Amino acid sequence: MSANPIPELEGLSGRAFSFFPPILNVEHNEWKLLEATWSEILVHNTKDGQEIWVPRRFMGAVSRVEEPVMIVGLERELEFTAGILRTHERRVISMPKGPSSQARMEDSAIPTPAMLGGTRLGDAGESRMGIYILGGIIAVLFVVYGAISYSRGDRIEYHSVLQEDLGFTAVDDYHAVVRKLGAPANDRWSDGKDLQYRALAYPDRHFTIILMGAEQKNALYIGAVNESWRPVHSVKHLGRGNTRSLLEGLKRF
Repeated sequence: MSANPIPELEGLSGRAFSFFPPILNVEHNEWKLLEATWSEILVHNTKDGQEIWVPRRFMGAVSRVEEPVMIVGLERELEFTAGILRTHERRVISMPKGPSSQARMEDSAIPTPAMLGGTRLGDAGESRMGIYILGGIIAVLFVVYGAISYSRGDRIEYHSVLQEDLGFTAVDDYHAVVRKLGAPANDRWSDGKDLQYRALAYPDRHFTIILMGAEQKNALYIGAVNESWRPVHSVKHLGRGNTRSLLEGLKRF
């Protein structure tokens, strides 16, 4: 090997190494140094026996670690074509530019919602189309509702619900109710033996106040029922939990 002014190349003598990045168009990237001059080095491919002169200006650093293989860096990406080693140039295909501006579309050429296939629809046509669409939506909703009701096998019932908190508690009696709501339109007692129930009807408010006690004079508030005699308000009753169960089991009187 000729005089070598690059100290790093002295360790390559007789050793296999690889270029990084690898030389393009060469299948195997394993080489050995054969000869070195001041301007270039001659390398030999250990797989196919190919010999290439590599200009020293493209040579980079040599790795200090030899496992799994020694690496010799290249400053540029090279390719071997037609027996010549040269730098690889990546070609970039430029896309054709579109027109810088587009001709302005006339207002009359812009399609409007009232145009279909180039034909302008009148107001009457639009109205009929809207009715058809609305009717179709309503029909679909009815079909879905009927299918759900049939599959569930039950009925949906609607009951009036109080829109305000009555504010009564389990310690309120007849006088407390009258002070807040006024005199009831109808006042009646049940015929119970152990417990007495008192119903104070307020039809203008669509509910009836229910009082309960062992004696009529001791009857206290337990809740309210609507016109269908379903509980719409209940309270926590001392020793009995919530009074809703009492109201649900109470028959109309």
